[in-house]
Amino acid sequence: MPVPPTSPLPTATTPPRFPAGFLWGAATSAYQVEGAVAEDGRTPSIWDTFCRTPGKVFQGHTGEIAVDHYHRFREDVRLMAELGLTAYRFSVSWPRVQPTGRGPAAKPGLDFYRRLADELLSHGITPVATLYHWDLPQELESAGGWPERATAERFAEYAALVGEALGDRVGHWTTLNEPWCSAFLGYGSGVHAPGRTDPVAALRAAHHLNLGHGLAVDALRGVLPASAKVSVSLNLHALRPLTPSAADRDAVRRIDAVGNRVFLGPLLEGAYPEDLLADTAHLTDWSFVRTGDATRIHRALDWLGVNYYTPTVVSTAAEGAAPAREDGHGGGTASPWPGADRIGFHAAPGERTAMGWAVDATGLHQLLTDLTDRYPGLPLIVSENGAAYVDRGGEDGTVDDPERTAYLHAHLAAVHRAAADGADVRGYFAWSLMDNFEWAYGYDKRFGLVHVDFPTQTRTPKASARWYARVARSGELHPPA
Repeated sequence: MPVPPTSPLPTATTPPRFPAGFLWGAATSAYQVEGAVAEDGRTPSIWDTFCRTPGKVFQGHTGEIAVDHYHRFREDVRLMAELGLTAYRFSVSWPRVQPTGRGPAAKPGLDFYRRLADELLSHGITPVATLYHWDLPQELESAGGWPERATAERFAEYAALVGEALGDRVGHWTTLNEPWCSAFLGYGSGVHAPGRTDPVAALRAAHHLNLGHGLAVDALRGVLPASAKVSVSLNLHALRPLTPSAADRDAVRRIDAVGNRVFLGPLLEGAYPEDLLADTAHLTDWSFVRTGDATRIHRALDWLGVNYYTPTVVSTAAEGAAPAREDGHGGGTASPWPGADRIGFHAAPGERTAMGWAVDATGLHQLLTDLTDRYPGLPLIVSENGAAYVDRGGEDGTVDDPERTAYLHAHLAAVHRAAADGADVRGYFAWSLMDNFEWAYGYDKRFGLVHVDFPTQTRTPKASARWYARVARSGELHPPA
């Protein structure tokens, strides 16, 4: 049953209150923060390779050092505790734990995550581990990557290794983070690693990510205590038609199929949507989906992670228009929307973040309530939400970021409204704990609650971090200062 907001209802003088046990967290991913890319047996991932490819990443930036979380994790955990966080969502680096993507685990890699989990627990912070946040071992990509079924099978083996090693410390698990990005930005538009531009490979990758998830859930259930929670995090698109016309409503349907239901269908309903298969029939007959795959993918989840940043406004493009390039993560030379590549994308109204994304918290409310209507009783976690801005440093060493504080306040208010409307929302993870390597944008975009001076690695909590700390400690949504 949904957990209702704590009574009494907020008034002009009583801020909205979240229920006891609500997870107040922040999130990172391994390649974005750890650095130490060649230490303790770690081998290259597809992002190491992608970063070394000229023109792929802003000014040739790489995650070679990132924010040195591998060596500074104790300092970072102390910061989390000072900010009142009750949970930390991190990802495990596949090539650090299983350097070739096959065979036994590397003990130094596992030991790092043991130490991290122990440090979190010693500060009363719940570890939330994500098994895959886009850093496929390069050796597996060289063998075909996610378009190949074998990668899903290797992922299940990796999941079992990590689950068995950390299951005595980590009770909350996520299989995949944003498989849409892995499949359609990595293999469709090519703006993410491995940088391929093949619509059929993107659809094959989406299926094998789904399959890998299902196989990994079974692998985790086989080694974890019965009390462990297993989930997946999806960057679902909050879709809106540009106009009420039938053509623009069909544009929403097409993007919903290849942006949302390509994962929601098999993961939560046990089948791919028929309209997606029809929309992409000119590209593939989906023969890579084998008998029994639907059952292998459709596994019980303890919650669904929802990643949200901005709404998506679409229309049916005019005849002769260029294929859609919009991906929410920067431009590309090919479409990330197979079967829907003549859809027009439009900027939602309102202010913009440094990414150029519209600030609109109603999209998060829309996603949470729509998911609740479609899947009654499904627990939800906001596993990523945040904004990049050009932060202003003061002469006294402080970093003021009122826009980010306002963004977080508005989106947490949307979460509270969704809970009041019946959504079973159990936690919120700000993206990101600290400024870090922002994929193809390198170090040019800052999402962190904590400012990082990259040359010195000095951490400075921003004003938004201090505000979020007050909210996390009290469970009350205080207005921005």
